[in-house]
Amino acid sequence: MDETLSFAPTVGGQYRQPIIAAAIEMTARGGWSSVTMARLAEHVGVSRQTVYNEIGSKAELADAMVTHHLDQFLAVVRDAFDRHPSDLVEAIYDAVRDVLQLAAGNLLLRAIASATHGADTELLPLLTTQAGTLITRTTALLEQRVTAYQPDLTDEQASVVIDVIVRTVLSHVMQPARPPAHTADGLAWMVSHVLGQPSRARKPLRYG
Repeated sequence: MDETLSFAPTVGGQYRQPIIAAAIEMTARGGWSSVTMARLAEHVGVSRQTVYNEIGSKAELADAMVTHHLDQFLAVVRDAFDRHPSDLVEAIYDAVRDVLQLAAGNLLLRAIASATHGADTELLPLLTTQAGTLITRTTALLEQRVTAYQPDLTDEQASVVIDVIVRTVLSHVMQPARPPAHTADGLAWMVSHVLGQPSRARKPLRYG
């Protein structure tokens, strides 16, 4: 029976998201090695063939899990900028804070963090292949949004600021050193001084 299974995924049927959600939960609780197509099928209540049809291979499942979370993070960034259409500093503050708050409750990211400490290293090579995509998509979104504020920066200067923000946030997602609001304050403070136009809300840093 197993030899007849087909591995061609569809474009997202009704079971795709439940399967991805189940894989994220299993990874967080038991590590990536605990995730099997048979267990996913049992958890969701479908056949193994349905899992393969919806997802494809296990490597493709890892990609789908990371993409799922990346889409969530990008949606949070968009919402933060939408709330502050005329205040770039506050938009960045909200975006950084909200992304880090979302990451703090993220089952998959906690599993990845534990893997970096030797708990389960099998998933890391698969996730590493997504790092470039994550940075590229996040940077592209920020460049689009920041440009709309017409900051007094050259394109190259804006790119440097955005790169610092993206890489700092990713670092704190994986290994948070302070509360999300603290990190958001620091990056918003930096942006306000780079622009030379401190926001009215940018008083002494809201640390603590």
